[in-house]
This record gives sequence, C-alpha cells and structure tokens, in this order.
Amino acid sequence: MTGSEVRAAVDWLASVAPDPAACRWEWERNPQGIALLPAGRRWDVLILPRELGYPTFDVLTRLVHRPGPVLSGFGDARMGFFVPPGTVARWIGTGVRGVGLGTWILVPYPGRASSGVRWLIPPDGSGTLTDATLLELAMHEAAAATATARGGGLCGGRDGDGGGWWGAGG
Repeated sequence: MTGSEVRAAVDWLASVAPDPAACRWEWERNPQGIALLPAGRRWDVLILPRELGYPTFDVLTRLVHRPGPVLSGFGDARMGFFVPPGTVARWIGTGVRGVGLGTWILVPYPGRASSGVRWLIPPDGSGTLTDATLLELAMHEAAAATATARGGGLCGGRDGDGGGWWGAGG
C-alpha cells in the first residue's frame, strides 16, 4: 500500500471510533499496531472458521476483482469479512459469528505487520465492503466443493469459543 492508500484506509477505519483523531494518534504509535474499533456503524464483520473461510475467500476472489476488507486472525483460525452494517442482525446462517452494532473488533493498522491479526485484503479507504449475498453464495459453493472433496459430509469443523479478535459484546 502507498502512503496515501494507508492514510485513506486509516481515516476510514478510525472514523468509527468515539474520538477518531485520538484513535489515529494512538494507533499510529501503538507498537502492536492494533486498535479496538466499534462495529455496526460503517461495517459489520462475518467471521468464518478456517475450514470454511479460506475456501470461501478463494471463491469470492474469483467472483469479484476486489471484495471488501478481509481479516485473518490468530493462527489463521478465523477469517473476518467486512460487510454492510446491519448484516449481522439479519444473518441466520450457522457456524458463522457476527460482529455488529454493540460489539468491538481488533483491527490491525493497514500496511503494517501485526501479531495475531492481519489483513488479507486491507481496506482501500473508499468504503468498499463485501456484498453479503455474494459472500453467502461463495460460502455455499465453498462448502459444497469441500464436502465433495471430503467424500460427502458437511464442510466445517468446530467453531470453538477460544476467545480471539472477533469482538466482544458492549
């Protein structure tokens, strides 16, 4: 990412913070390179377990040139897809966690390496998000392909409660 792309991404992400200027100031100086940001204003995040997340990511990136921001967290055990606000409130799928209004998420500084969580697709600062319907279709295709490759059965595995970056209630 260029300097202007990083600045645009940081401004867009920090705009949801209670005090965006203070958030940017601290985030830029934070040696861990992460910020805790509220979800639900400009985006929600749908979090998929690795077993479904990576195949979904592959399908999605074949369907669209550049989906919205995508995070990978803590040993790549989960992937978070940034979707329009309100998506989590309407989501009825199982095995997918949602971070929406009233919850917070750890977000790495764009363009900087961070421990624990990283951008697979960083935000571009324009507000581009992944279309939730397209993401759902990609999930179905990925689950079907994975089930076929495994000789039947459902895609997935366990979506444990071991803590992590996906958010906390507020």
